[in-house]
Amino acid sequence: MKRRGFLIAGGLLGGGVLLGVSLTTPPSARSRLGDKHSFPTSGEQVALNGWVKIMPDGRVIVASPRAEMGQGVHTALAMLVAEEMDADWASVSTEQAPVAQIYANTALLLNVLPFASDDDSLLARIARRSVQKVGYALSLQVTGGSSSVRDAWAPMRLAGATARAMLVDAAAQAWGVAAETCSVRAGVVSHPPSGRSIGFGELAAATAKIAPRSDVKLKDPSEFRLIGKPTARTDIPAKVNGSAEFGIDVKPVGLLFAAIRQCPVLGGKVLRFDASAAKAARGVADAFVIQDQAVVVVADRYWRAKSALEAQNVEWDEGPNAKLASAQISAQLQAALTGSDTGSGFRSQGDADKALSQASRKLEATYSAPFLAHAAMEPINCTAQFKDGHLTVWCGTQVASLARWRAAKIAGLDSEQVTLHVPLLGGGFGRRLELDMIEQAVLIAMRTKGQPVKLIWSREEDMQHDMYRPAAMASFAAALDEQGQALAWLNRVAAPSIGLSTTERLLPAFAADSPDKNQIEGAFDLPYAIPHLSVRQLRVKTPVPVGSWRSVGHSYNAFFTEGFIDELAHAAGKGPLEYRRVLLAEKPRHRAVLELAAAKAGWGQALPAGRALGIAVHESFGSWCAQVAEVSVQDGQPRVHRFVCAIDCGVVVNPDTVEAQMQSAIVYGLSAALFGEITIKNGRIEQSNFPSYEVIRIAQMPVIEVHIMPSSAPPGGVGEPGTPPIAPAVANALFALTGQRLRRLPLKL
Repeated sequence: MKRRGFLIAGGLLGGGVLLGVSLTTPPSARSRLGDKHSFPTSGEQVALNGWVKIMPDGRVIVASPRAEMGQGVHTALAMLVAEEMDADWASVSTEQAPVAQIYANTALLLNVLPFASDDDSLLARIARRSVQKVGYALSLQVTGGSSSVRDAWAPMRLAGATARAMLVDAAAQAWGVAAETCSVRAGVVSHPPSGRSIGFGELAAATAKIAPRSDVKLKDPSEFRLIGKPTARTDIPAKVNGSAEFGIDVKPVGLLFAAIRQCPVLGGKVLRFDASAAKAARGVADAFVIQDQAVVVVADRYWRAKSALEAQNVEWDEGPNAKLASAQISAQLQAALTGSDTGSGFRSQGDADKALSQASRKLEATYSAPFLAHAAMEPINCTAQFKDGHLTVWCGTQVASLARWRAAKIAGLDSEQVTLHVPLLGGGFGRRLELDMIEQAVLIAMRTKGQPVKLIWSREEDMQHDMYRPAAMASFAAALDEQGQALAWLNRVAAPSIGLSTTERLLPAFAADSPDKNQIEGAFDLPYAIPHLSVRQLRVKTPVPVGSWRSVGHSYNAFFTEGFIDELAHAAGKGPLEYRRVLLAEKPRHRAVLELAAAKAGWGQALPAGRALGIAVHESFGSWCAQVAEVSVQDGQPRVHRFVCAIDCGVVVNPDTVEAQMQSAIVYGLSAALFGEITIKNGRIEQSNFPSYEVIRIAQMPVIEVHIMPSSAPPGGVGEPGTPPIAPAVANALFALTGQRLRRLPLKL
């Protein structure tokens, strides 16, 4: 076992021993079933297990353990239960699950393991099982990593099937017949031999007294009536008519509003602030400094709080980063790539260094990507009330369990003394994995004498105090044979560590500058058949806080790797599609989506004058995605006219959601590819709002076609896999059109 493997295994073993959990047996779906006490009831609701409640009128309520932030997860997860339960879909709704162990996301932590998806080694198997068990033991209730359906696929289907069996047993007992002679369809249990039938609602009370069976079997996919069928999302009507409640809409009685102004220099603090003038303004209840880094004004209206805050003169201690500029960080990344530190090896196959030293023909290139903001539409916000020794928090968060824990720590309470409500999120993209807004809101609420207070960040605060997608730089060297075929591939990626930066904020006691799979994903798991491979990680520490951004490390590494593979194809005198097909001969799922996207895009057919196609394929979060971009150049700038996307995400729960998520990924990724860039001058983020941090507009949107591969494989992720191939597909198309190889994001000619 190599040193890296030993360290990984050792860390997992240590965690397992510490937690007293088995390292080889992940939590089973049955162990996550819960009981009728797991899912709190009110009124006439009857809980059958930790995932299902029934009303006397037949309505079925499904617990959703993940946050709904526009990805359609409330609908998809409810479909899993409704399918196995044979419920009437029109009578099914969702309710946000409480914080509890059965709702822990056991699939999410698999994303941080440094193993390719097809790595079936003993170490990889032990690691996967271990992190599932550890995550369950810690009750990590997190929405992220495109893991919601992957995690819920077994336990939520089992919850529905178990509830169905209980309803059948209750009806059979009432009728004095054998359970196997009964059937269920659309929320009704029937006994065909006698012609009797009864609805779920009428059976609810009796069913609650039935012991759940231990031999419940899930449906064969051939029996699915709901899964795999296009289904209208349940959250859309409320979002259209305005009745949907997002975090910013929460309005408990007696609500106060808080505006915040944080030091504009990264890492700076408040030096002096005279609160008296702010307190004298109309409607202002209080003004003060929190965490030494920010000034807060509380008032009876948000606009009054914001206006009073903006009118004040705050003196800042700018600290050591007052001269920091983007050029310095770029120089740091470049120095890391050319320095003597070899970094951490994440992939070693053959002997790349030797092959390169002996090669008569080599190709080298350097790629780079900038910091990016999340820029979700709903401003950062959190509402909190500290009253009678109890804390209530309303926040659109992606980390429910950590949010409740951190709120309790800030308030000096036990977690049981904190009630967390998770309303709808107006976009997350990883920004709402952070806890800064919760920490601030709780500190403010502890001063408002029992009144609830809603903290709202301005767009400028959000843009200039984000946890950014890391700036990254990658160097490549390839050895080519006489036919131009790649013999060796050496890739070094320099970037801040996402894992370290995030852990320093969320769990500082566990922070360590160790190998970080999040930073190197999409690079070390290169699918192409190249005999000699070496992929190394160089972690560069900067004062800029970084975090997870939609598709995390894949978002820039796919641009790097798919751009350089295109360069190899050109050097070999081969077409980009043909070159990839040959190198993916042993990767059938990569090759299938690649060929589907190319065929649907009309690859090789004549195009209108002044247009060209570019292609890219990438695996991430358990799914395979290929995209073809059709581009032109207008007024000296790239213009994308059409995007063709092929996705293999295993079994599809709701095709409508998959298509929508691919469209969303293209909008988000194309904005970043063409415009996205966070720059720093004098320690300050230069961008402050959408006029200076541009996103793609309706008139600039390309036509999007989404093609879903039929599959019987387990579900993969959907929310993020559509983003990584976008930038390289556009860059490769621009090269085909202009002959200019763009190796830096955003793409500018």
